[in-house]
Amino acid sequence: MKLEFAGAARGVTGSKHLLHINGKKILLDCGLYQGRRKEAIAANMNFPFEAAEIDAVVLSHSHIDHSGALPLLVKHGFTGPIYCTHATRDLCSIMLRDSGYIQERDAEWMQKKMKTADAEPLYTVADAEKTLSLFRSVDYKQKFKVCHGVRVKFHDAGHILGSAIEEWEIWDDDTSQKITFGFTGDLGRKNLPILKDREQLKNLDVLITESTYGDRLHEEIKDVEDRFAAKIVETAERNGKIFIPAFAVERTQEILYVIREMQHKGRIPAMPIFVDSPLATNATEIFQLHPECFDKKLVEMFDRGENPFDDVNGLQFTRSVDDSKAINKFPGPAIVISASGMCEAGRIRHHLANNISDARNTLLIVGFMAQNTLGRKLVEGESPVNIFGEPHEVKAEVIIFNAFSGHADQNGLLDFAGACGTPTQVFCVHGENEQMLTFRDKLKTLPNLLKSSILAPLPGESWELQTDKTWKKLSWRNPISQKLFPELEIDPLSDTTI
Repeated sequence: MKLEFAGAARGVTGSKHLLHINGKKILLDCGLYQGRRKEAIAANMNFPFEAAEIDAVVLSHSHIDHSGALPLLVKHGFTGPIYCTHATRDLCSIMLRDSGYIQERDAEWMQKKMKTADAEPLYTVADAEKTLSLFRSVDYKQKFKVCHGVRVKFHDAGHILGSAIEEWEIWDDDTSQKITFGFTGDLGRKNLPILKDREQLKNLDVLITESTYGDRLHEEIKDVEDRFAAKIVETAERNGKIFIPAFAVERTQEILYVIREMQHKGRIPAMPIFVDSPLATNATEIFQLHPECFDKKLVEMFDRGENPFDDVNGLQFTRSVDDSKAINKFPGPAIVISASGMCEAGRIRHHLANNISDARNTLLIVGFMAQNTLGRKLVEGESPVNIFGEPHEVKAEVIIFNAFSGHADQNGLLDFAGACGTPTQVFCVHGENEQMLTFRDKLKTLPNLLKSSILAPLPGESWELQTDKTWKKLSWRNPISQKLFPELEIDPLSDTTI
C-alpha cells in the first residue's frame, strides 16, 4: 500500500491523493488548482500520474478545488467510476458544467482581448458531461467496494451539502494486514446553519487531515451577527451596495439564511438581495432536494412553511447577463451575493471592476482566500488590484468575517484528531506552510498522538506502508511536481532539511 500526494500538499487547492493498493490506483479527490493564471494552468494541465491508469476516484465533496479537475482526468483517458454521495453527484452535475462553461468563456476572452491566439479551455461543457456519466452515488453510511480488499463508507463532514468524511477499510496484500484510515476531505464546523454537524471517525491506523485553519480560531457565528448587521446598515445609510463574493454552494445559501434571520428580527432594513450566479441559483434548488443533510433548525423552519431560499421579500435570482449588468446601475442600497468565492472567476469580478473604487460600497469577505487569488489580495489590503488586466483602486470598505467559514478551525481539527484513536501515522494536507507548522505542533501534544508520526508531505512525495503500520518515504518528489512547485525545495515541516 502506497500513498502519493499529488495536490493540496502544502497548499489549499488542487486536492489529489493517490492510493496504490493491491495492484490498483485509487484517486482521492481531483480538484483544480487556483491562483496565478500561468501557474494554475501549468499545474492543472500536468498530472503527476497517468490519468488512464487510475482505476477509480472517491470524491469527498463538490467544491471545485476537490472536483474541478475530474473532466481533465477524463479528457486525459480516465474511464473508471467516480464514487460520491447523492448530493455531491447532484451538485457536480451543475458545478462541472458551469466550470467547463467558464473555461470556454475565459479562453475566448484571452483570444479576443489579450490576443492570445493559442488560448484553449482546460476542458469544455462536453467534457464535463462525459465525466458525469461516470458518477456512482451512494448513501451516507453505506459501505461500498472500490476494488479487491478495499471498502469505503461516507460519513457526514458538515462542510457543504453532501460533503463526506471517508472511512476506508483495507486489506493490504503486500503486508498481509488490515488497515483502517480516515480522510477528512474538508472538515466542517459545528453549530453552523443549515447542515448537520460533522461526524467522528474512531480507531484509525492512519489519518489524512485537512489543515486549512490549523493556526487560528473562528469567531462564533452567533457573535458575528451584530457586526455583520452593523456593516449592512452603515452601507445602506450611505446609499452603497454590499458585495459578498461567495461560493455558489453552501456559502450562498448560508448567507441567505442569516440575512433572512436578521431581517425577520428587524436587525437590518428591507432592501433588494440579488443572488447573481446561475450556478448559485441552481445549487439553491438542489439544496431543497436533500433534506437528509439539513440540521434540526432548518427542518423545523420548513415544517412551519418558511423557506429561506424562496424569491420573496426582495430576494431575486438573476440568470441572464443583462440582469447581472443591470445590478451595477441599480440606484439604491442592495446586497449582491455573487460567485466565485475567491473572486477568481464568474460575475463577481465584473461587479468588483465596476464598484470596488466607490467608497460608498462595502465588500464583505466570508470565506477563505487562497494565496495569489484576487480575493487574497483584497484581504491583504492591496491597491490597486488588477481585474481583467486593468488596475482598479480599492476605495470600498473591505470587511472580513471568518465566522462564516465552513472549515473547522484549529480547535475543531484538534477535536477530531483527538478522538480518532491511536493512528501510527497522521498526514496533514490542504493547508499552507504556516498553518501546517502550527497545526503539526499542536497535534503532537494530543494524548492519543504522542507516539504517532505526524507529517505534512510535499507535492509529489510517496509513502509506503510497512508491516508494523509505520510509513516509509519511497521517493523525494516526482519530477513534474518538483518543476511545478520549485519554491518548496526546503522542507520546513521535516525534522531535517532536505
